[in-house]
Amino acid sequence: MAGPSQFTLFDTAFGRCALAWNGHGLTAVRLPDSSDALTRANLLARQPKAHECLASACGADAPPFVAAAMVAIQAHLGGQSRDLREVPLDMRAVQDFERRVYAAARALGPGYTCTYGEMAHAIGEPTAMRAVGQALGHNPWPLVIPCHRVTAAGGRLGGFSAPGGSETKRRLLVLEAAMVRREGQLF
Repeated sequence: MAGPSQFTLFDTAFGRCALAWNGHGLTAVRLPDSSDALTRANLLARQPKAHECLASACGADAPPFVAAAMVAIQAHLGGQSRDLREVPLDMRAVQDFERRVYAAARALGPGYTCTYGEMAHAIGEPTAMRAVGQALGHNPWPLVIPCHRVTAAGGRLGGFSAPGGSETKRRLLVLEAAMVRREGQLF
């Protein structure tokens, strides 16, 4: 049994993010909006039946993966590379095509990017660049499914549906580029 959906807001170096979850995994991640009220409202637009619980009071009632996800997201947004692939997601409502796109995006590590076209090839749908972009635009778990790592052709950023749009995408990519030590780098 999944249990009722809950959500909480929590502090990060980027601002106050939000997580929603049930017993199966996270159901949504929300990057910071301009205010807590807007973050809450936008999360509830996706999760209208979710009940808020304060981060300090969620511990006993929330599955352990919720606290682990918050800590990992806080560390990652604070500049410490974290593998968010371990965060469980409730994908029961996700269609097969989106599931394949999300799995391919999740395989991209911090500091690495690919284009929408490369992602389409990776999932075996070479002409589906726009559909890949649409799937990523509907991603309910930004950062955990790192849709910001998928860019437009020709070195352009492309869109980003999370708060702050392409400026947030750029900030995340700059943050993550600093996390990766590439072959031949001394530091």
